[in-house]
Amino acid sequence: MINEKGSISIQTEDIFPIIKKWLYSDKDIFLRELVSNAADAISKLKKLADIGEAKLPEDYKPRITVSVNKEKGTLAITDNGIGMTDEEVKKYINQIAFSGAKDFIEKYKDKTDDQQIIGHFGLGFYSAFMVSSKVRIDTLSYQEGQSAVAWESKGDTEYTMEGSDKKDVGTTVTLFIADDSKEFLDTWKVREILRKYFAFLQYEIYLVDENEKKDDKKDKEEKPVNNTSPLWLKNPKDCTDEEYRNFYHEVFTDFNDPLFWIHINMDYPFNMKGIIYFPKLKHEFDTIEGKIKLFYNQVFVADNIKEVIPEFLMLLKGCLDCPDLPLNVSRSFLQNEGYAEKISAHITKKVADKLQLMFKKDRENYEKYWDDINPFIKFGCMKEPKFFERVKNILIYKTINGKYLTQEEYLEQNKGSNKKIYYVNDEKQQAQYVRMFKENGMDAVILNTLIDNHFISFMEVENKDVKFLRVDADIIDNMKDENSKEKDNKKLQEKLEKIIREATGKDKLKVKVEGLKSESTPAVILLSEESRRFKEMSRTFGTSISTADLFPDEETLVLNSNNPIVKKIADLYEEENRKEDALTAANHIYDLALLNHRQLEPDAMVKFIERSNSLLMKLL
Repeated sequence: MINEKGSISIQTEDIFPIIKKWLYSDKDIFLRELVSNAADAISKLKKLADIGEAKLPEDYKPRITVSVNKEKGTLAITDNGIGMTDEEVKKYINQIAFSGAKDFIEKYKDKTDDQQIIGHFGLGFYSAFMVSSKVRIDTLSYQEGQSAVAWESKGDTEYTMEGSDKKDVGTTVTLFIADDSKEFLDTWKVREILRKYFAFLQYEIYLVDENEKKDDKKDKEEKPVNNTSPLWLKNPKDCTDEEYRNFYHEVFTDFNDPLFWIHINMDYPFNMKGIIYFPKLKHEFDTIEGKIKLFYNQVFVADNIKEVIPEFLMLLKGCLDCPDLPLNVSRSFLQNEGYAEKISAHITKKVADKLQLMFKKDRENYEKYWDDINPFIKFGCMKEPKFFERVKNILIYKTINGKYLTQEEYLEQNKGSNKKIYYVNDEKQQAQYVRMFKENGMDAVILNTLIDNHFISFMEVENKDVKFLRVDADIIDNMKDENSKEKDNKKLQEKLEKIIREATGKDKLKVKVEGLKSESTPAVILLSEESRRFKEMSRTFGTSISTADLFPDEETLVLNSNNPIVKKIADLYEEENRKEDALTAANHIYDLALLNHRQLEPDAMVKFIERSNSLLMKLL
């Protein structure tokens, strides 16, 4: 029987403090490493059995048991995998794990960036010393005639090896938890970690509290803490909508059903499976709450790894399992950037293909989902050129008439717009303009999300012959009454321009008189699109540039010469003793036009209310 003491062949005792301090960013990763090693040991045994080099018991069932004993201060991970011989313990625990340890010490002992250390050495097992004062391994190899062996170390370079009384093939790693890590002796804490990393591990994991009183009922059913068959492993053809929804609720604890989903199931050119969900947004700011969970052989790695998950996809929710990911020892950081980019590109393609298919085969639902998914799609177009190329022809816009049109469809429907796309960003505030559009048989699209200001500029760059104009921009040419007399309007222009400037006290106010098709609208305010956009950009980025200098207010008051009130003002101004009434009416029309355009300043609002009260009194 083996019985030896030894020292790991390195020249310094600093190795364990460095591992403990710098190897991992999250302390609970030790449990992920040890349970992952246990799963690897089971996989190796099954592989050997498949090729006839190992014999499994008839009732063999893969199992990992995590046992907590708070009284003894131990946490043990047991598997029924391949096990190790004494020579393998020496090789895999004492030697390979410390390959190049001297270089490791010299290179990293003075470093403070843990990411510089991770990935250079096979130190997964030694993460146990992050939380332990002593670690013991009891293992029995699957090979016939082998004896069980125990290995023990207190977190320095010294170790002991001796015989073990372990009877079953497999390995038990027992951690004697250090004083500064006692939280890992709480069963609820351990369960939380197991659920975090191994909710979908392919082998059943059982959590046992050694200090609980034994239940007298022998037939009490054990329940694993994990689901060994996540939905992404099934063929998409065999999955029901109910299963997709239930899986979404299970993983993301979201009581709302997802809108739709994309099931990824591929084996070439790399192995990747997963489900990406499009969640229903309660409000626009929900778009920042997405979460794509990345798995490696059903072991959770991290959320939203930017090297693999395209940034715009992080607005969504889902699970992606990619066993081909080149991960390092911490199972968290990618080592092959080019490979990760290929995976990212393929995910982008799958999402775009799903959207294209829905648009072509199920446009009704595509339009129904658009209000929820359009911020994501617009963000994706601006962030990923390849994504934009794939979806640019299926971008749709909701219109003020309740239709959903592509850009091409809108321009075809509004041929007189000269490749101008008119839009509304506040239907309530711009209600008068919306009404004018409808009365004139024109349509406008609704662009009212936070991302739309940027998206409009992006689309104009991509389509240089197309211009986006808000409904309160220079649109009068489309509203003019062709039968209006131009000569009469010029005479009226001179009169009304003088009256309005005198009434408002705004000597530089631009005033136009046009005969509009709709008689009911006395006046509208138009604003230069360039001026408005620059000001919005300045507010967004908090710039200190004086917009008054670069883009002065270019508001234009357009008076409708076909409106009876406007006509009456011009005549009233000429009548004896009615000049003040004409000025009051002119000021009121101006304020009404402003109210349909934007909020009045406080002082202006006070005057508007006082004037309204005065006008009402004259009616009584």
